[in-house]
Amino acid sequence: MPLRDVITIDESLCDGCGDCVTSCAEGALRVIDGKARLVSEVYCDGLGACLGHCPQGAITVVRREAPPYDEAAVARHLVRSPVSFLPMARENGSACPGSRPMSLPVSSSAPSSAEGLHATTSQLRHWPVQLHLVSPMAAAFDGADVLLAADCVAFAHPSFHDTLLTGRSLAVACPKLDSHQDVYVEKLVAMIDRAGVRSLTVAVMEVPCCGGLIRLAQAAAERAARKPPMRAVVIGVGGEILGERSL
Repeated sequence: MPLRDVITIDESLCDGCGDCVTSCAEGALRVIDGKARLVSEVYCDGLGACLGHCPQGAITVVRREAPPYDEAAVARHLVRSPVSFLPMARENGSACPGSRPMSLPVSSSAPSSAEGLHATTSQLRHWPVQLHLVSPMAAAFDGADVLLAADCVAFAHPSFHDTLLTGRSLAVACPKLDSHQDVYVEKLVAMIDRAGVRSLTVAVMEVPCCGGLIRLAQAAAERAARKPPMRAVVIGVGGEILGERSL
């Protein structure tokens, strides 16, 4: 096994407060029998984000032999883990702000003329939106209509918020550049079967590589027990909607 940085916990100092658990975005820590424990070495990236949130100074980073950090295993672990172990917001800011689940207010009012001719109102209802970061069991996906959009869609389609995002919860991904896409399938299956999404709309660009996102959604649909309605929307590189079809 390679030498790498991994956290270690001094159980004689740990009082089981759990502050480190919510500061670990990888879900590598849990309080078991009154003490913080490292669930698995492959979940620990060794960066030590939890160190500053241990009031007893019980956590340190040591360099030793350990299995390599496994990002794909972490993603699968977070999908399987109960919601209480996912990284959540804390008043002292101990959780990663990039993956902290948040509900966002959606305004129903039209933008004022002072905001410009092309101003629009954001229809984003939650954060985060990148598929590697979202929890399929987040409240935003519970019984929701979901939009799974390729990264480029929002940049190309000028009415993205009004025509595609309104009334839907969002997840974004790139089928060409994103790694560990098997995790994407697992998350989509969890959204369908465990979160009980009402429908899934997949928005992609007309370029060939974007078809991979449709195939990921279809693979999830084949594995899922529930069969909610699914459709694909194709956006041209000029921003226009080229067509729609059921999946």
